[in-house]
Amino acid sequence: MEMPDRARMRALRLRAFDMSENAARAGWARHGQGMERWKQRLFLICQVSISAGVAWWMAQTFLGHKYPFLATVSVILCLGLSYGQRVTRVISVAIGVFIGVMVGDLIAHFFGAGPWQIMMVCFLAMSIATWAHSQTLMINQAGIQAATVLTLMPALGESFSRWQDALLGCGLALLVTMVAPTSPVQKPRVKAAAVLAGCARTVTMVRDALVAHDEDAAMEALERARATQGSLTQLSQAAAEGVQVVRYSPFLRGHKENAQAIAELVVPLDRMVRNLRVLARRAAVATWRHEDVPQDYLDSLTELADIIDFCATEMKARRIPTQARERILALAESSAHLGVHGSLSGVVIYAQIRSMLVDLLELTGLDPAESRELLPEVDAD
Repeated sequence: MEMPDRARMRALRLRAFDMSENAARAGWARHGQGMERWKQRLFLICQVSISAGVAWWMAQTFLGHKYPFLATVSVILCLGLSYGQRVTRVISVAIGVFIGVMVGDLIAHFFGAGPWQIMMVCFLAMSIATWAHSQTLMINQAGIQAATVLTLMPALGESFSRWQDALLGCGLALLVTMVAPTSPVQKPRVKAAAVLAGCARTVTMVRDALVAHDEDAAMEALERARATQGSLTQLSQAAAEGVQVVRYSPFLRGHKENAQAIAELVVPLDRMVRNLRVLARRAAVATWRHEDVPQDYLDSLTELADIIDFCATEMKARRIPTQARERILALAESSAHLGVHGSLSGVVIYAQIRSMLVDLLELTGLDPAESRELLPEVDAD
């Protein structure tokens, strides 16, 4: 009886050790993810923090307000901690805050504070914001700031000071957005490079899964292909922000062409990601049905992954991937001579490869019609 007990205790100690080790690894992984998020947002955090302090100082110094909390709050609300469509968000929040604070000050001055005044001020502020614009962000901010003003009564003689604080804070936020934007020209390039790099890895995973007839690996590739949509959405937001900032900022007018060029890549990238999802889904079906994909199609997948990876490298180096055009055309020419053969899954994969080549040609700066025209017709059997 003693030996089994010892063995059981040893097994329990080993299990406890494994659990503690796994918990430590998970905790360290969460720490790493938190640090990565902090690094990505560090510039924005510093920008918002400094702007909040400057707004407080400006309101005290130039407006003579003792506690200008709305100047600080307005800056934080306007700048926020996200990159996408920042100019639009700043303008929407600024208008909403200004409407809410102004209406709140007026109601507080003439009618005081109370339950029915809060109902009135929220109704009026949100109605005016709705009339001015339909964005939910603006309407919500108008209602929130109106209620905030009415429930935080000003000191005697300061009835209309807070809308001035709000106006100062919003104006400072807009100035910061124009003068110190969040890398509006380079960030879309970084996002585009990340999307392309992810696509290259997915194509490689698809090929490896087909070679090994590994259903689990094919499903993993499909999940990765589907997850690419999130990165594409971030790219679209960053590109839109870049176009907005260079349009309005007098300091970045020279980057207008570059920002527009990156924004034009969103559409072909979106099409390529959609085609990649179809390719990955058909690869999963092929492994599930134990269908063989012809070797020449697999070789084309290898070359396609290399080309996409090269495009990602070019984008990361701040270049439109025009140098990849010859390789794309060479693969398009060679693929045209492969012909349609093999299983249904192989044919679908072959068709998606050629569709993705058209998308890649657009990424090199060609228009859609020209890209389609450059894709040779498939040789007839």
